[in-house]
Amino acid sequence: MPTTPTFPGVYIEEIPSGVRTITGVATSITAFVGWAARGPTDRAQLIQSFADYDRIFGGLDVRSELSYAVSHFFANGGQQGYVVRLDNGSQSASATAAGLVVTATGPGTWANDYKIRIKRRVDDATRFRLEVLLDADPDVTVEAFENLSMLETDPRSAASVINNGSAIITAELTTTNVPIDGETDLAGGVDGAPLQPDTPNFHTALNADGTNTGGVQRLTRVALFNLLCVPGETDAPQIGFLQAFCRGQRAFLIADAADDASFDTLSDVDSLDGLTGNDSINAAFYFPWITAPDPRQENRLRQFPPSGFVAGLFARTDAQRGVWKAPAGTEASLTGAAGVTRILTDGENGTLNVKAINCIRTFPIFGTIVWGARTLRGNDELGSEWKYVPIRRTALFIEETLYRALKWVVFEPNDEPLWAQIRLNVGAFMNDLFRQGAFQGKTPREAYFVKADKETTTQSDINRGIVNIVVGFAPLKPAEFVIIKIQQMAGQIEV
Repeated sequence: MPTTPTFPGVYIEEIPSGVRTITGVATSITAFVGWAARGPTDRAQLIQSFADYDRIFGGLDVRSELSYAVSHFFANGGQQGYVVRLDNGSQSASATAAGLVVTATGPGTWANDYKIRIKRRVDDATRFRLEVLLDADPDVTVEAFENLSMLETDPRSAASVINNGSAIITAELTTTNVPIDGETDLAGGVDGAPLQPDTPNFHTALNADGTNTGGVQRLTRVALFNLLCVPGETDAPQIGFLQAFCRGQRAFLIADAADDASFDTLSDVDSLDGLTGNDSINAAFYFPWITAPDPRQENRLRQFPPSGFVAGLFARTDAQRGVWKAPAGTEASLTGAAGVTRILTDGENGTLNVKAINCIRTFPIFGTIVWGARTLRGNDELGSEWKYVPIRRTALFIEETLYRALKWVVFEPNDEPLWAQIRLNVGAFMNDLFRQGAFQGKTPREAYFVKADKETTTQSDINRGIVNIVVGFAPLKPAEFVIIKIQQMAGQIEV
């Protein structure tokens, strides 16, 4: 605001520079959807390590492809994810002590192993301590909450304190009666039948309606996710649904081939029917399944869907090289993999590659690696501009970053000063990416452009409250085919 001079002297005004630093969003936050025996079912749960998954969802479970996929993700370089637990008629354990009703934070039999212990204060009969114990070790207190009250208006209301502080139980007050001293078991928890992609109720749970009542729709409420895995899901209509969901969220689907798929079945001309529509630019398809030791079965080899491994590889590649680097090649080794369920020849790999099927292969020295980086729109016959995974993911990264970073533009005066600020800030962001090697070109002019001026925003647009920003970039395309030409040098005749 301009200074109003009132006395003789020197006045200082600080003038805004118009610089608003744009920071790129994360690129490999991975959402996993599937069945687990434990954990919340009312939200997408943030996890930042497999230890988090172990604590909240119960760790590895031979009935749950989800649990192994999450383990493979973190083992291969994943750092952050969300888990959506699908429910199948499970029930939560509960216990009642006077007017205090406690219920497990998630359905399942796991909570039947817990109990609560009430201890009233000696000096104040209206206050009490609540402890959460394990039946197997009642001498060890798992959680404890002191100085609780049965009054909703009290700052130490039992419901408020427990609901905000416990990872195991929630509380409801039905009366103001203070519970008497004693122990009460949690009971009534039921797992429900395990859900797998080939079971009837799985797709019902996965495809919850648009009111965010469950399934993959839970992810619409999280701040950001970039990758989606539904381990073992191979049904074409469901993959099509997930592709469309990802495109709406500016996310990318990692799709699994069927566990019994082979070169013969996938090389058939109709093998990807229903998977290569317009939304398939936001998905990639991986074959075959991977063999790896199972810690829950004495480390005997077992086959697993590749999506968890591949998601971790995406995260590792993003961190080491950037989202513009193809998550494939000799650097793309899969940690924890012992091999693959189908051995492919170079010729078979070539046949599948041009059909947009990313093959996983085992090579001497390099081990089990990803040997393909095409989206499901990457069939040579389609000629899509979004043929390659890194190009599509780079575009999604730029879109999401600018979508979040340009909210300050809303309600600003729509004229040249605003357009200049936009060009300055978006140009600085794009130039930073150019310096990191994200684009083709020797100079910024060859690598990208940012336009926001009277050519992109006409007077008609201004009248309708619209500012048009056009951003273009020259993507780096992976060197998918390296051709070495060798020629014998003819002997020279001296004269």
